[in-house]
Amino acid sequence: MLIRRKSIEAQANTKAGPGPGKEKSKPKSAAPRKPKFAPVTLSEQDGIRYLHFGTEWVQGAMRIRKPDWIELEYAQQMMSWMLFNDAPEQIVQLGLGTAALTKFSYRQFPDARVTAVELNPSVIAICNSMFKLPPEDDRLSILEMDANDFIFDPQRAGTIDALQVDLYDATARGPVLDTPEFYVACRDSLSDNGVMTVNLFGDHPSYAKNLKAMRYAFDQVISLPEVHDGNVVALAFKNKFVPDFTALYERAAAITAATKLPAKSWVNGIKSNF
Repeated sequence: MLIRRKSIEAQANTKAGPGPGKEKSKPKSAAPRKPKFAPVTLSEQDGIRYLHFGTEWVQGAMRIRKPDWIELEYAQQMMSWMLFNDAPEQIVQLGLGTAALTKFSYRQFPDARVTAVELNPSVIAICNSMFKLPPEDDRLSILEMDANDFIFDPQRAGTIDALQVDLYDATARGPVLDTPEFYVACRDSLSDNGVMTVNLFGDHPSYAKNLKAMRYAFDQVISLPEVHDGNVVALAFKNKFVPDFTALYERAAAITAATKLPAKSWVNGIKSNF
């Protein structure tokens, strides 16, 4: 299922030009190539609407009667940064999916600014039409752009409290941005107490590659237990810390009381790393 190719984010910025052996005359058009996206498709079962990119792989889900609830367990774990920050000012998602994280963050943290970055315009359109994405306002921004360009922008430095990275193509087997340089930029974008969560596949070679790159960039990286068919959420901390598990369990209880998310299991997963 792994396709050898450059990141589709990177492909969006490549330029047309002469190949080897061709005359190096100025091309008629220097417009960047547009990335070729897989078709955005939907399925529904037992009251849950699923997003796909033309394959059986699930890119996100929404319970139709509870559109703001985070349906998938791995996506719930992507919110585990809440254990370490109960009042974020800036929350960012790289990869919109079904907007589950975006909607939840927007509703749950009314004082925070929430930004989602998505390259595929069809994903943004279908989130608006089929996944109950709220309209943009002074707190919510949906940016149609390359996640790589967004995170490498010097203006991001030190501004993000919670960064959630879920960047997959149609094969859904490994992040399309996974280099040490990318994760260094993610680290640099975080505030002093910032936390990044990343969706990985534990049973795939990309898992070890991404963990190695994250550990190069971050002082501390923790993996939660595997869920679904291989999803592993990793937490990366800009600054290393010694966890106070008594305080974390208390915070987990407060999160569950307020949101019904299974936060105690997140603490148990963190504890297994120590």
